[in-house]
Amino acid sequence: MAAMITVPSYSPSIWVRMCHALPRLDLSMQMRDNIFAPDSWEYQQTLLILSSLSAIALVISLLVVLSFLIHYCCCHRGDRSEGSEEEDDDEDGSTGHGYSGKKGRGICCVTWVAVAAVTLCCVAIGIGFYGNSEAHDGMYQLTSSLLTANYTLASIDLLISDTITGLQLSVSGPLSSMEEMFSGSKPFLVSTRNCRRLSENVINLLSSISLARSSVEAGPGNDSGVSGASITPLTPVPPSVVPTVVPTSSLLPNPFTPGWAANTLIVNEDYRWLSYVLLLLLDLIVCLFILLGLAKQARWLLILMTVLAWLALFLSWGSLGLETATVVALSDFCSEPNTFVLNSTQITTGTSSDVLDYYLTCSRSMNSPFQQLLTQSQRALSSIHTHLSSLDRNALPQFPKAEKSLREVQQILNSTEGNFHQLVALLNCRILNKDYIDSLKGLCYDGMEGLLYLSLYSFLSGLAFTAILCSLPGAWRSFPSESEEYDDSDSESEDPFTSHQARRQASSGSQRGAMAPFYNYPGAGWTPPFSSAPPLPTPNVSSNGNPGYESLPLTDRQSPPPSYSPSMLTGYGGNQSHPNPSHSRNLYSR
Repeated sequence: MAAMITVPSYSPSIWVRMCHALPRLDLSMQMRDNIFAPDSWEYQQTLLILSSLSAIALVISLLVVLSFLIHYCCCHRGDRSEGSEEEDDDEDGSTGHGYSGKKGRGICCVTWVAVAAVTLCCVAIGIGFYGNSEAHDGMYQLTSSLLTANYTLASIDLLISDTITGLQLSVSGPLSSMEEMFSGSKPFLVSTRNCRRLSENVINLLSSISLARSSVEAGPGNDSGVSGASITPLTPVPPSVVPTVVPTSSLLPNPFTPGWAANTLIVNEDYRWLSYVLLLLLDLIVCLFILLGLAKQARWLLILMTVLAWLALFLSWGSLGLETATVVALSDFCSEPNTFVLNSTQITTGTSSDVLDYYLTCSRSMNSPFQQLLTQSQRALSSIHTHLSSLDRNALPQFPKAEKSLREVQQILNSTEGNFHQLVALLNCRILNKDYIDSLKGLCYDGMEGLLYLSLYSFLSGLAFTAILCSLPGAWRSFPSESEEYDDSDSESEDPFTSHQARRQASSGSQRGAMAPFYNYPGAGWTPPFSSAPPLPTPNVSSNGNPGYESLPLTDRQSPPPSYSPSMLTGYGGNQSHPNPSHSRNLYSR
């Protein structure tokens, strides 16, 4: 059954290997090694050089935007007079809707460039949300694995502490009483002292385990063996619970314990995740309101969004620099994590390299560094159990008062053996190595992928906001001013009280020919309203076939009927476009 158990393994991903293979230059432009050494100034210089690429991209973006602003502000001043002369030609060729002519094509181009840039920004925002979620999942897996490892270490400390405390109680209590009772019997006294000596030996062996945070100040030459012992039991913390109470100064965790590292990472990850969410929401709001401003042609809204777009541009390129340095440093760590962990942990905590290598690699060919200590402790506990069994058979019939003390020692020994078996299982490399591999997978797989997506988001959003800032001045120029809107509303062709259908009919009528008179409607009994004009003269047919009219003196004529606008003629005249001469002759004949 044990042969079927597989030990999890870790191998760097292709993204880690690609980022790890990037060349490294320091400030003196010399090639450096890509070994992860965050405390080295030379290594920090390489990260600064890589992160400065985003600063170069920001400068290029600013130059591009500045060149477009100069183009719109200076070069288009001479085009205003030409544009005013071309407006009449553009209006003649247009039907009242859409764009036409050179100016219309320019407005359409600027609008679509802004829309395309906003669309690219929305795509970048989607990538950013996905990358932020992936990075958060990776950090959650990392912190959960660290807290689980801390729970295992705390359980080991608790078992060792309980075992040592129980053996101390047995040495100072029941065994001391049994020595006084068996003072007159040398064989029983020797067995009792052997139990005491073996208990002290187990205490010393368990105290030498380096993973235990309990401190026992017992020297080999101390007769009492445990008089100077100082045990601080530690209660295990569940891996899903983060402590919220700040411990006292005597119980402050070692800065290099997994629990302290997990709690620090949780706090920093919360701030990082929230910062990216706020940045993504800012970009999304800017993009949506830019689209709204283009649709409504609201100049004040676009001015406000332009200011926010400048802020988003700087934040995008700045975040890209941080993400680039983080991705490169993380790839260097994930390429060879065991080397860095061995060196840093051995220096800071003084833990043996054999112990660290056993838990980091967990190879089947390696033996546990605690195997000898555990074997000796197991033999000592077995010897104690043998001596107690002999005293139970032989000493109790002669010394019945020693039964209570003997039962207490046996009870302590049984609980000690149970704790010891649990301790042997927890000290196996499979448990801690699994937590270590899970933490590496969360950091180097999900975390690395999330950072790469965030870098892509920052790059695309920087390009999108650069294009947006270049196209928005052209959009402002295309918007009509308030005076132009007022003049358009006063014109006949753009009558605000006339429907679009009436405008189309009026324009089509102007292209076909003259509009029919207002009073030309069918019907025998219809008379023009409010008209005092004399009847029209009766037409006579001339020799060439064209109708002629009798001439009337100007003194006998009165004022013509009132004139009406084309829209009113369209509303009253219907679809009739040609006069009926016969109807006019019948209508005005006396």
